Amino acid sequence: MTENVTTRGNPITTRPALDRTFSVAPMMDWTTRDYRAFARCLTRHTLLYTEMVTTGALLHGSPRERFLGYSECEHPLALQLGGSDPGELAACAEIAQDWGYDEVNLNVGCPSDRVQNNLIGACLMGHPEKVARAVAAMRAAVSIPVTVKCRIGIDDQDEDADLERFVEQVAAAGCETFVIHARKAWLQGLSPKENRDVPPLNYARVHRLKAQHPELHIGINGGIKSLESCQAHLDAGVDSVMIGREAYQNPWLLAAVDQALYQRPGPATSRHAAARAFRPYIVERLAEGARLNHVTRHLLGLFQGCPGGRRFRRHLSEHAHRDGAGIAVYDDALGLVDEERLAEIA
Repeated sequence: MTENVTTRGNPITTRPALDRTFSVAPMMDWTTRDYRAFARCLTRHTLLYTEMVTTGALLHGSPRERFLGYSECEHPLALQLGGSDPGELAACAEIAQDWGYDEVNLNVGCPSDRVQNNLIGACLMGHPEKVARAVAAMRAAVSIPVTVKCRIGIDDQDEDADLERFVEQVAAAGCETFVIHARKAWLQGLSPKENRDVPPLNYARVHRLKAQHPELHIGINGGIKSLESCQAHLDAGVDSVMIGREAYQNPWLLAAVDQALYQRPGPATSRHAAARAFRPYIVERLAEGARLNHVTRHLLGLFQGCPGGRRFRRHLSEHAHRDGAGIAVYDDALGLVDEERLAEIA
């Protein structure tokens, strides 16, 4: 199956329909274009998400390349939007489609004070009618999929009745895909950091939601740290699995995704091979004016638990931020990890 899309105002192109079996969660300051490009050295089939971009930033910020820029290798790629005004979200969805994104996702899960004050993120779970209007407006504006990422509830909401009410109302507006972080967000009393760990996980609630709504695509997110756990959730009936922090802090996990979940060979034969495959991209970004540490910070966990991994991290941490730091710093860091020894261990 294929879908027609417009790429940055160019003539219609054809791409394969999205396979959402596995994705990396949108994470502020982490899932930047540089991280996503590196992820493609590890996995071809994972669905990648941008950081959340607010409608205000996209409509009024300049240049848009700052918020929307990406490399073609990053597909399949979804843009996550933060906002609640239907007209603004529809306009931003159109921009996303024109820039060639494969999906636009509405953030209904972020618990930070900043987004609450602007009626963005998890607080919208208390306003399903607003989310429904926004989804309807976005779907009317674009042909690419419009999806929602949310929690199982907020504060004192009932995890069964209120989540069911939210999903039914938003699905009636045309949303067919929900990715659900299997924790409540406590907007009163917990910090955004605490909201990532303190509220208990309730995977069973997401599994039940899928059983109750076989017509919808239901993905699960939250606290998942291994591909074995991903497969267990898929076996339990959900349609897809999203991993967040583990995929960032231990990026080598992504190297096994294609074979384990898509039954296709992945691009990386070793950690060193992935690092070398990423080297031309680093050179290109440096030529564009990017600072070395802004690009290489996303690789600090590549050799996690490996002999020499600490030296690799330390060298990049101590030298990549310096003025004029170039590709030689990266090469030197990579040379601190004995490739032959690592191959013997593997």
